[in-house]
Amino acid sequence: MRRLYISAILAAVSSLSLFAQKATWCDNIRVSGFAIAQYQWSNPKDNEANTFNLRMARVALDGRVAGDFYWKTQIQITGNTSTLASSPRLVDLFVEWQKYKAFNLRLGEFQVPFTFESPIHPIDVGFMDNGQAVLKLTGYSDRSGMHSSNGRDIGIMAQGDFLKNANGRNLLHYAVSVVNGQGINLKDVDQRKNVVASFWVMPIEGMRIGVSGWEGSYARKGNWTYVHSTGNAFVKTMTDTNDGSASDCNLSAVGNKADGFYALGIIPVVKNKVNVKARYDLYRNNAEWNSAKTFYEAGADYYFTKNLRLSAEYALVNDRNLNEHNYSLINTELSIKF
Repeated sequence: MRRLYISAILAAVSSLSLFAQKATWCDNIRVSGFAIAQYQWSNPKDNEANTFNLRMARVALDGRVAGDFYWKTQIQITGNTSTLASSPRLVDLFVEWQKYKAFNLRLGEFQVPFTFESPIHPIDVGFMDNGQAVLKLTGYSDRSGMHSSNGRDIGIMAQGDFLKNANGRNLLHYAVSVVNGQGINLKDVDQRKNVVASFWVMPIEGMRIGVSGWEGSYARKGNWTYVHSTGNAFVKTMTDTNDGSASDCNLSAVGNKADGFYALGIIPVVKNKVNVKARYDLYRNNAEWNSAKTFYEAGADYYFTKNLRLSAEYALVNDRNLNEHNYSLINTELSIKF
């Protein structure tokens, strides 16, 4: 069986090779990706952890068709041991018309334009993960109970940059999308589309001042014990479309409000070689202090090359959801881009 499987792969590769030789539009296809290996230690009372982990790996293909059209597809694999069978998943698949700098039109599955941090490359975020508010409110480990979608959804988006200054640099950026609201790889359920938009100004090079907004809903088909609800979250996060979590419509007791705040700094000590960094990261799942979880983080990065990096962080965590609020966390990661 293994020999047959390998033979099938070789046959597929040979077919793709012959196809690429005949189809000139394939000449500009680019292969890229990254991988992150992780070691993490933490000591919350009665829930200590000490483990190596394959945090994430992605492989992407992108290119151009007919000059004005850009396309991309990307697959992600994670080391989440509870969903090994379904871990490989499509996170991007879109085509974008890019004839004009001020107006690009994208169709497919893509990163929705919400917050500055969500669209940043996972390695370039600079810390062990996005800030808690981004993770909980932008479609990662989302507060609503949506399955993990890496800040992405399916729909259409218009975006562009305009209003050039004397140096030819654009000062304004916008992005407006209409998406299903169900996350990646799922059709719409409630027939109500979500509108997600960002607008920002870039007064000087390297600075952005902006605002993002998201109006819409996440829904499930299942057994309901009420008529209508706004702003609340489901009790169970959906992990599999075939199990009970996909149709469990019971609501969480955390209410319909959440908030967060984070601030960070990354300072290059040795250019392109060593960074030091710190972050304050607060999230309140019900907008009350009894649910506050705060990370006080400090760490450093060492670049072997521009595409190979070793990172280490220490975090003092204050979690008011636990009986003993304070514990320590150490996170190290080796990341590579290609």
